Amino acid sequence: MQRGITLEQLPTGIDAQRNTILQARKTLGKIILGKDPQIALALACLLARGHLLIEDLPGLGKTMLAQALAHTLGLEFRRIQFTSDLLPADVVGVSVFRQDSGKFEFQPGPIFSQLVLADEVNRATPKAQSALLEAMEEHQVTVDGNTMPLSEPFFVIATQNPGDQIGTFPLPESQLDRFLMRVEIGYPDEASERELIAGGDRRAMIAEIEPVAGPEMLIALQKSVRAQHLSEPLIDYIQALVRHTRESAEIDIGLSPRGSQALVAAARAHAYVENHSGVYPDDVQAIFAAVAGHRLKPAGSTRFRSPAELCQHVLDSVAIP
Repeated sequence: MQRGITLEQLPTGIDAQRNTILQARKTLGKIILGKDPQIALALACLLARGHLLIEDLPGLGKTMLAQALAHTLGLEFRRIQFTSDLLPADVVGVSVFRQDSGKFEFQPGPIFSQLVLADEVNRATPKAQSALLEAMEEHQVTVDGNTMPLSEPFFVIATQNPGDQIGTFPLPESQLDRFLMRVEIGYPDEASERELIAGGDRRAMIAEIEPVAGPEMLIALQKSVRAQHLSEPLIDYIQALVRHTRESAEIDIGLSPRGSQALVAAARAHAYVENHSGVYPDDVQAIFAAVAGHRLKPAGSTRFRSPAELCQHVLDSVAIP
């Protein structure tokens, strides 16, 4: 049986939808302690119909955040553990010959779900990683010449360990570009870590989550996000940021037109999550590093040591309208 709220239970009106987002943030905040900005970004990413890449050290809650999102939003959930021997067929599925019928029958892989967790995606070879490309971009997979649509909604949340760790394969730029956002969890603050140490098992808490939404509600929320007002000065601001990434001596490759569209979609979704009447400069600044950090190629001579620092340089270089 599908978890979550049914179409008959779907709240109507803006206030009811906003309340759903508020409940989702509160629920997730009980599992992932002290990380409300990361939770807001993750929710904004899904509401913008994007895919999310979570990159950080092992043990900081990357997988737990993905599982908690699926339970909170009432989505069908499948997990794929990426390893060095993973094959594309392990992701998309395979055709099996049935002797009784004398025909091949397609057995769907775990990609046929509403929220798919690609856990430790950079531990698989590029060939296995490529199995996600068509699914993430076109919401479909092609096997043996047959194209099959994926479910709606469809999201991929991938986790990866830092690239300098043993047994990792860097994600190619073409795959990185398919993730709307890349976020880091980071260490918890002292109060949150104390609560984690003294509190109960977080995985057991995830199993007890009562969904605050469902697939139909999520689709309705996404439609509301796309209607979020974006003023002309905000469009000018986003264009100025994109132009600076292409002209700055600190950056070799700036944002593409798809990158600028990603900024708009993410800013609209963040404004919705924060209950703003329209998109503010604060929304653009809040999502900029998550959207642009993995798309920019820094110059070899840059003085900025991390994507976050490089993105902050761009934000500091462009006047706020």
